[in-house]
Amino acid sequence: MNSKYTDLLKGKMSDASWAKLAALENEKVIDFVGQFAEHCDPATIYVCDDSKEDEQYIRDQSLAKGEEHTLARDKQTIHFDDPKDQARDKVNTRYLVYKENLEKMKSLNSIAYDEGLEEIMGISKGIMKGKDAVVKFFCEGPAFSKFTMPCVQFTDSWYVAHSESILYRPAYAHFLAMKGEEKDEFFRFIHSAGELTENNTAKNLEKRRIYMDTQNNIVYSMNCQYAGNTVGLKKHSMRLAINKSGQEGWLCEHMFVMACVNEEKGRKTYFTGAYPSACGKTSTAMIPGEEIVGDDIAYFRNIDGQFRAVNVEQGIFGIIKDVNADDDPLIFENLNKNQEVIFSNVLRGEDNLPYWLGSGVETPAKGDNFSGPNWFAGKKDADGNEIKCAHGNARYTMRLDYLDNFDKAGFEAKDGVLVSGVLYGGRDSDTTVPVEESASWKEGILLKACTLESETTSATIGAEGVRKPSPMANMDFLSYPLGEYTLNNIKFGESLDVTPKVFSTNYFLRTKDGKFCNSKLAKKVWVHWAEGRVHGEFEALDTPTGKIPLYEDLKVLFKKLLNTDYTQAEYEYQFTFRCDSWIAKLERSKLYFKKMDAFCPSVVFEEWDSFIAKIADAKAKFGNEILPGKFVK
Repeated sequence: MNSKYTDLLKGKMSDASWAKLAALENEKVIDFVGQFAEHCDPATIYVCDDSKEDEQYIRDQSLAKGEEHTLARDKQTIHFDDPKDQARDKVNTRYLVYKENLEKMKSLNSIAYDEGLEEIMGISKGIMKGKDAVVKFFCEGPAFSKFTMPCVQFTDSWYVAHSESILYRPAYAHFLAMKGEEKDEFFRFIHSAGELTENNTAKNLEKRRIYMDTQNNIVYSMNCQYAGNTVGLKKHSMRLAINKSGQEGWLCEHMFVMACVNEEKGRKTYFTGAYPSACGKTSTAMIPGEEIVGDDIAYFRNIDGQFRAVNVEQGIFGIIKDVNADDDPLIFENLNKNQEVIFSNVLRGEDNLPYWLGSGVETPAKGDNFSGPNWFAGKKDADGNEIKCAHGNARYTMRLDYLDNFDKAGFEAKDGVLVSGVLYGGRDSDTTVPVEESASWKEGILLKACTLESETTSATIGAEGVRKPSPMANMDFLSYPLGEYTLNNIKFGESLDVTPKVFSTNYFLRTKDGKFCNSKLAKKVWVHWAEGRVHGEFEALDTPTGKIPLYEDLKVLFKKLLNTDYTQAEYEYQFTFRCDSWIAKLERSKLYFKKMDAFCPSVVFEEWDSFIAKIADAKAKFGNEILPGKFVK
């Protein structure tokens, strides 16, 4: 097809690459590639289809250009980012917002559209000069389904393209099949690592910018390599999808999708779950004996009155710190197999094997890591701080289908899986019980999801015991106002013929002497109780904020699932309702919502005030600490 960029693109592409692009007959795709071919000025552009040959070519190019390096297990590779490019850049990740929407978006790190666009286009002018770029087509969710969100990535980092080839479904065939108006519906990502250091890491980090235009579904990511800032289809795409779903009546959530397997009953029940960082999200998705569909991001749609969910990804970009044979046996086993895995910012020992913090494996005293070649134990940085063998935010990238507990059928279902329960889990030492069911979907969103908090620990910089608000575990990625987002969650659930049950979990409740009340494996009990409630098999006791298990049921579950005794005293302490703590929690939520959304609808606060009054009334009748079974509506 003819385009004003045809001659330019033919000059930068092989005949085969141009043929792949032209075959799409998609003017918007060609204009996107053409605009940034002209603006960023790469020397060459390689266009990929869905073939294994193209995936291998991407990997080979990343190795040839020194963005990745081979390891002793030849299917594994390692990548290093600059020491100052090791995490998401929250300061320079901003939304480009039209002037009329700036006021309501000011708490979400926004910049005026014209100002931001001028800046990012200035930074990206000629940024790929002399470099080879690649264009790859992906989709979020299964291709050719109601959930599919097509995406195009244009990057000069072959490591980024390789990472996305592992993490996301290929979609060149899907783009070929797109017809009419749907040809205009896709997400666009333009990325450049910019000028590189002698270690092949991004050099101009002071000009690192990640700007997201949710109005036009395009993300600009410049002068960075760390995957959280560059892999467009992950949290960048998530922000675009959250905004789009809010306009169209579906949901994009920071949630896992997993199946609770009840072997005795011969059934699988699907749950989704949102947990702030370090609150048990991955470990819940990976509970031994259950099955995983996805560990991070999900799309939800109302299909024929049912709550249906898909995992938008096909791989895991996971934190590798503390992954060991005891705590994460399935992941650990796969990281030690000779299969395609990218390790980032771990140690490459002298034996050419990867080592990371908390692996439970003896670490070599020498090797290469993110600080550069020739790392040694005791090495210090320019400020005199000891450089550990691996970074605390070091990562692994691998395919989900490597896992023995991967639910392939659920993953591939084009209409998604039927969700029966939604879990929200935070971290607090003294308020939330280990598991509680909400009385309704609306109360679940307002009392379980919106009030999520993560309590700081001794391992966290700053004061211990500070509760950080994290509504829906999604605040870092929210792309439209919090109040409106909350109401959209409520509306979505209430639009269904059958609404999933909503549960809260808290794995971090402590005894009076400061010890955790339960083992890490106890989460299996809480999830299986929720599964039983979904199928109407357990009775429950009322509390001012929901329903809790009966002791007799938990006693049986602990014995059957964990071969552990669970005492009446443990139960009564853990499931006591603490009125003052809950009132304080709701008051903190009110303050946070007012801070984050000056336009938050008053109905949210009115609902919380009614619950505060209800809890105060319960306190007056039954005392501040209400034992299980003592509360009566």
